[in-house]
Amino acid sequence: MSPTNWSILVFLCCAISFTLASDPDTLQDLCVALPSSGVKVNGFACKAEANVTAADFFFDGLASPKAINNTVGSLVTPANVDKVPGLNTLGLSLSRIDYKPKGLNPPHTHPRATEIVFVLEGELDVGFITTSDKLISKSIKKGEVFVFPKGLVHYQKNNGDKAASVISAFNSQLPGTFSIASALFGSTPTVPNDVLAQAFQIDTKQVDEIKTKLTPKKT
Repeated sequence: MSPTNWSILVFLCCAISFTLASDPDTLQDLCVALPSSGVKVNGFACKAEANVTAADFFFDGLASPKAINNTVGSLVTPANVDKVPGLNTLGLSLSRIDYKPKGLNPPHTHPRATEIVFVLEGELDVGFITTSDKLISKSIKKGEVFVFPKGLVHYQKNNGDKAASVISAFNSQLPGTFSIASALFGSTPTVPNDVLAQAFQIDTKQVDEIKTKLTPKKT
């Protein structure tokens, strides 16, 4: 086994072990998600076991980089219960994040999970902020890992001139993502301008300018 494959194996084993800290333990062998049922009890209803197939536990969407077509220069490809129904009740999910040179995964939180990233290619400047406003940051490179504690604001930035990518593991089947800037300036209905102006110590004209940039475009 090559050093790279061994590192990935160790990373995945660690990711599996820390699932005990989040989603509740399963009470049966499997519970493949059945979103069409419309029933949610802190998860999804189970598909009848007679109808379960290997496809419910398979996803090939993390194998290669995806095209990045946005202003921040990064793209997250999730492998959560929405993509892998067999993850339902298992308390685990992955994502692949690709970054253009100078690309940013903007400050955000995962309200339901701790995250650990394994660098596949390139180098990143990463960090998270504690509730006492302390920034914990580091530069990481291929083969290295970094942990973002559950619920804390964090980011990743590719300051290099080459593309970068990571695999992220979460101790939740659906960790959720709360992007700070887009949530505050792009919500529906919108947060009142005077609230944002006072919070960020800017004027309402500047608030409008930011909202214009972050509000999702209608297609």
